[in-house]
Amino acid sequence: MDKFFSQKCCDRCGKDLKGGRIMSMFNEDCICMECKEKETKDKSYKKARDKEIEEVRKGNYNFKGIGK
Repeated sequence: MDKFFSQKCCDRCGKDLKGGRIMSMFNEDCICMECKEKETKDKSYKKARDKEIEEVRKGNYNFKGIGK
């Protein structure tokens, strides 16, 4: 099973992931929804999101992110 589905704590803040999880747009971190909300406010978020969409359209479903 993929680590994303089995890990118990957020890679950023360490909080429990029972309330939901999502992959970061910047890297391969598995983050809680609170950290996701903070991430969307980052000045580079739109750039990271747009690059992710571009890569998926090219068939790259394993894009590592733009970094952060």
